[in-house]
Amino acid sequence: MNFRKIEHIGIAVADLEKSNQLFKKLLGKEHFKTEIVEGEGVETSFFQVGETKVELLQATRPDSPIAKYLEKKSEGVHHIAFDVEDIRAEVARLKGEGFEILNETPKEGADNKLVVFLHPRSTNGVLVELCQEKK
Repeated sequence: MNFRKIEHIGIAVADLEKSNQLFKKLLGKEHFKTEIVEGEGVETSFFQVGETKVELLQATRPDSPIAKYLEKKSEGVHHIAFDVEDIRAEVARLKGEGFEILNETPKEGADNKLVVFLHPRSTNGVLVELCQEKK
């Protein structure tokens, strides 16, 4: 029941189209999909890099977590996501280890995933996301 791999690195961006062009030049390939996650108020774009993905996140409404992040910190790395086999078991384990869980009940995320976030104050300032493929 450990983390299996880095699933993706989430990057908050102000302009998804401009950022898609920038990362296309940087990575030498096109993004492979975009998706709107209504519950989080974001539009995402994914680039595959080996076994890991880069997820660009643009706010779709001013009260979304990404909009608030951009107001406070500007564009940049927003979170690191780890692939787990059993997200509920990992939440219980991490809670038992003293980590602060932002949403104990997994919610719908992008890319056919269930997601849970750990508060940065319990992970050395890094927003950590747990991801499990929906079955």
